[in-house]
Amino acid sequence: MNWKKFFIAFIAAFVFMFAFGFVWYGKLLHGVHNEVPVLWRTEADFGNYFPWLILGHVVMAFFLTMLCARYSSGGAGCSACLGLLVALVYAGNDFITYAVQPITTKILCGWIGGDLLMFAIAGAIIGAIYKPSTSSGV
Repeated sequence: MNWKKFFIAFIAAFVFMFAFGFVWYGKLLHGVHNEVPVLWRTEADFGNYFPWLILGHVVMAFFLTMLCARYSSGGAGCSACLGLLVALVYAGNDFITYAVQPITTKILCGWIGGDLLMFAIAGAIIGAIYKPSTSSGV
């Protein structure tokens, strides 16, 4: 494994996923989330848990990078497909959450759509950075 490429791909994925999460979930879905305010932390309380939000993004970016670097031999396209598969795993969890928590269908669709976009694009970024070597074995 090329650890230099891995680290660069991981950092790029983390930055993208964190920024995407801020825009998609923090801004675009903010009003939708406010339809069920009892489920979420207050803005004041959220700051106390912000390190956990960062850790969650680090974990997602690290293991998506590990997956793409370990199993993808086709660059951005194959890694985007792996990202979609990971997003579909997350969708399963979203459906379970929908069954046990009173979230709205708008929230459910927003989460699934966001995950599909975020993981596919993050996978493509990782694959573009951690693309296989094209050198011949001559």
